[in-house]
Amino acid sequence: MLALVQRVREARVEVDGRSVGAIGCGMLVLVCAEPSDTEGQAARLVDKLLKLRIFSDEQGRMNRSVQDIGGGLLIVSQFTLAADTSGGNRPSFTGAAPAEQGRRLYECVVAAARERHPVVETGEFGAHMQVQLLNDGPVTIPITLR
Repeated sequence: MLALVQRVREARVEVDGRSVGAIGCGMLVLVCAEPSDTEGQAARLVDKLLKLRIFSDEQGRMNRSVQDIGGGLLIVSQFTLAADTSGGNRPSFTGAAPAEQGRRLYECVVAAARERHPVVETGEFGAHMQVQLLNDGPVTIPITLR
């Protein structure tokens, strides 16, 4: 699984002009499933997200997790994370899981996150979304689980 984590002061997702998910301080997580991914990797991704120490402690060091600060998670599906641009100027997305598998694994990530964290919002799988965020830092961290 691929993920791109952004530490945010706030973030929200809109579809067709309506808000479908919003958080204050926390993490915007863009998620992409690859064809060989499993439910186990989805669970491991949530473990990583909840323990990732990217928030400042009293000394200003990145030493706290989203759980430590009581922040939110905004989880958004993003198949374009699997883009391959090695063959030219038009990206290929064959590295992304097929839509049905991608949806199932995305929903596994969301369900696991909701079981373990009190503030979890989402985008809308397969929709054309507008994502707004106020990146804090900026802090942006790619995660690859294979």
